[in-house]
Amino acid sequence: MMINQNKEILLVEDNPDDVELTRIAFAEAGSGYVIRVVTDGAQALDYLLARGEHAGRDITDLPALVLLDLNLPKLNGREVLQAIRENPATRSLPVVVLTTSAEPMDVGSVYELGANSYIQKPVEFERFVDVVRQIGLYWLVLNQPPNTA
Repeated sequence: MMINQNKEILLVEDNPDDVELTRIAFAEAGSGYVIRVVTDGAQALDYLLARGEHAGRDITDLPALVLLDLNLPKLNGREVLQAIRENPATRSLPVVVLTTSAEPMDVGSVYELGANSYIQKPVEFERFVDVVRQIGLYWLVLNQPPNTA
């Protein structure tokens, strides 16, 4: 599935093991997507809104997908999601919450804040690769994003 190679995924994840697992899983899935990693909520918003250390970045050049963990330093995933949905430049950006929690309260709260999807991270590597393959297929190949022009 080496199509859409230029599409970027913003992975917002503070656990280095989960970052590496996600990178390996996307490679195993044969996606070829560019994965940009930020390790806290403040960095995620700085990147998306082209501010701070990312001030020179073109704000209109957004990733095709944000994979967002909930438990993050500085700003948690809920705060990041809320800020994404409040900003007109990022409001329609697809955000998939990819986290270890299966708590109904977590699921409900992120959907209320505007998450596009909520996925509990599988523990087994093969299942994780399958989930990542399906995320890439749906959000980066099959999904028809809004016209942002």
